[in-house]
Amino acid sequence: MSDDPLPLLLLPGLLCDAALWAHQLRHLGAGRTVEVADLRHDDTFPAMAARVLAAAPARFALAAHSMGGYLAFELMRQAPERIARLALLGTGARPDTEEQRLRRRLLVDLARRGRFRGVTPRLLPLFVHPDRVEEKALAATVMTMAERLGAATFLRQQHAIMQRPDSRGLLPAIAAPTLVVCGREDAATPLALSEEIAAGIPGARLAVIEECGHLAPLERPQAVTVLLRLWLEGALP
Repeated sequence: MSDDPLPLLLLPGLLCDAALWAHQLRHLGAGRTVEVADLRHDDTFPAMAARVLAAAPARFALAAHSMGGYLAFELMRQAPERIARLALLGTGARPDTEEQRLRRRLLVDLARRGRFRGVTPRLLPLFVHPDRVEEKALAATVMTMAERLGAATFLRQQHAIMQRPDSRGLLPAIAAPTLVVCGREDAATPLALSEEIAAGIPGARLAVIEECGHLAPLERPQAVTVLLRLWLEGALP
């Protein structure tokens, strides 16, 4: 590793914050600046990206999960020269389908009518491996993050997600060494979406984490940390 390692910037997903990256913050920060971007304040990805870039180091490694991956593509549009390495976890390059937009609009409508409940136990199977739905500590972390961010952030983030462009055309232009990670049983962003990204970015490496759902940094934190360390060091096989 370089004597002056690249800073690492972490982008959380919808209704997630630094708690998503707790293991990585603890274990990747030795001799390296590691920060989690605050994505609560904007309702479009261009605005979100401008805010992130204003606070970010001049050049950095970027790891992004889910919604954070949509933002990562916007960062690559605005300032590709500043992103030295890119890791995309549990995300996709396609825009929403009409069915997905309809589902989001229904959730947005509930939130606007004062019925926001964050991530409820009913929604957990979409985010974690089926075998882990009953794990109280994991469920509590996910639901507490959602409650902490709240309805106003949820509305802004969903607006950004529904307005995002198709990023598939951007993939061949990404020159940063890229790692794509997906849980084998990710129900929110199925493996085919990660395979599509890895196939589209020149030289990208795809890593599939077994017995893992959508929230890989929480569900399989050690595996994610090992992969990110190898990616940061340019040592992926």
